[in-house]
Amino acid sequence: MGLLTPIAIKIGSISWMPRLLPQIVWIDQRLQRLTRGRVTILDIAGLPNVALTVRGRKSGIPRTTPLLCVPDGGTWLIAGSYFGGPTTPVWVGNLRAADDAVVRTKGVEHRCTAEELHGEDRAAAWQVMLGTWPNFALYEQRTDRVIPVFRMTPVG
Repeated sequence: MGLLTPIAIKIGSISWMPRLLPQIVWIDQRLQRLTRGRVTILDIAGLPNVALTVRGRKSGIPRTTPLLCVPDGGTWLIAGSYFGGPTTPVWVGNLRAADDAVVRTKGVEHRCTAEELHGEDRAAAWQVMLGTWPNFALYEQRTDRVIPVFRMTPVG
């Protein structure tokens, strides 16, 4: 966690944040391009993050999405929360359809398998994730859908 993390948590709790997500992603992509992938908005906020690259399930084109993550014993936990918005992020469907994905963190790429967590495994992971990003609890309250949680495990 960093100096700006409490501010990021406050901003992330604002109910209308999902409407700004396209602009946030646009700014983050420009920042990453400018810094050659070394700095993201989440880095500035002092939050752990990954760039998830997975092939589109229809197009087959690799798509990269910056995501908040929670490191967990050599793996990464990620959630398809979309700030508690009503729709599941597109990357979730792509990840469900993929055999593998690439996670880039701190400039290092890791080929990973993705396991979508359910039941007790999801509940336990969710509690771990709340320790890093308490707003996940707010996002869960804002939506009728079950927010998918994945464990990304490096291969080899």
